Amino acid sequence: QVQLVESGGGLVQAGGSLKLSCAASGRTVSIYHLGWFRQAPGKEREFVAAISRSGGSTVLADSVKGRFTISRDNAKNMMYLQMDSLKPEDTAVYYCAADEGVLFPARSQNYDYWGQGTQVTVSS
Repeated sequence: QVQLVESGGGLVQAGGSLKLSCAASGRTVSIYHLGWFRQAPGKEREFVAAISRSGGSTVLADSVKGRFTISRDNAKNMMYLQMDSLKPEDTAVYYCAADEGVLFPARSQNYDYWGQGTQVTVSS
């Protein structure tokens, strides 16, 4: 198993940037596919981005493509989400997640471990 802790959330103006971090511990992070999800109040959890074990493959939701970048540093047991050109619609609690499976990208229900979330608020 692995423990995940997100950080880097905060309040930013529309058009601004923010970088989220996800620190993993418990097992070698390179064995997991990793992903970012978000959930706004009253809405269901939404897929944002995913990255394969080695970092060689990434998938981004259409709503964030061209604005967000997912990356990982396995030597540091870290994953990142660089968010640029932020919009008020990006306001949500952002969660990192880990998948023990082999296939990539994984379906959202296949993610095995989740962090506690970090709040991102984008003002207009």
